Amino acid sequence: MQSLAMIENWPVPAAAAAVVRADGTVSGSYGPTGRRFPLASVTKPLAAYAVLVAYEEGAVELDEPAGPEGSTVRHLLSHTSGLAYDEHRVTAPPGTRRLYSNAGFEALGDHVAKVTDIEFGEYLRQAVLEPLGMTSTTLDGSPARDGVSTVDDLVAFAAELQAPRLLDPRTVLEAMTVVHPGLAGILPGYGHQKPNDWGLGFEIRDSKSPHWTGGSSSPRTFGHFGQSGTFLWVDPDAGAACVALTDRDFGPWAVEAWPPFTDAVLAELRSAL
Repeated sequence: MQSLAMIENWPVPAAAAAVVRADGTVSGSYGPTGRRFPLASVTKPLAAYAVLVAYEEGAVELDEPAGPEGSTVRHLLSHTSGLAYDEHRVTAPPGTRRLYSNAGFEALGDHVAKVTDIEFGEYLRQAVLEPLGMTSTTLDGSPARDGVSTVDDLVAFAAELQAPRLLDPRTVLEAMTVVHPGLAGILPGYGHQKPNDWGLGFEIRDSKSPHWTGGSSSPRTFGHFGQSGTFLWVDPDAGAACVALTDRDFGPWAVEAWPPFTDAVLAELRSAL
């Protein structure tokens, strides 16, 4: 894909990317796709998928108590538990505000580890990484931000999101459906958004502006970006997903570079139909 060559102009020492269609075929790739990069918050969708496997296995229920008083697994997955951004401190009643929270995902990992008696990183490996052949992906630390992976591995995950094998497609559809519609909140790096829609572990684009995806991205686009200069989006209307990993922290360069890149990828996909 010619659009991937735009990465050559990104002000980053190293980057890798790939576009994968809904049938799992890779439309194009760029850079060292086998190199391991820190994922930062792109860890969260992987962690969320493991929690959803635990849900389908009957180990957890989405509406069972987890995290602070009154909070549930569903609240933690959708950033509505009331926990603060990076500390285990309650700042709002559950379900009333969209408070993006690393602490919430750490509480989620602790909860799953407790009910399954398996350390969360190991549970993720057994439930998601191993079945998908993601042998270069590890989680040693926080389920909010400490994953390390490759583009090659995340291509397998992006294919899974579009054509689920590990989960019932109805569960995946629920994960991509807005939890507590209409809640406002801050999208890190992009300021206050109203609404700041989120599913179960996945950010949903809807009509957010500004945003890290493209102006031509469909409202149904879902995914996540990370402060380590990483992103993964799936656009169901385009029938494709894109993964990009870099070794430069997110900042103004990414705000400027990512949306036109995504628009170019989508335009090339449409022209190929």
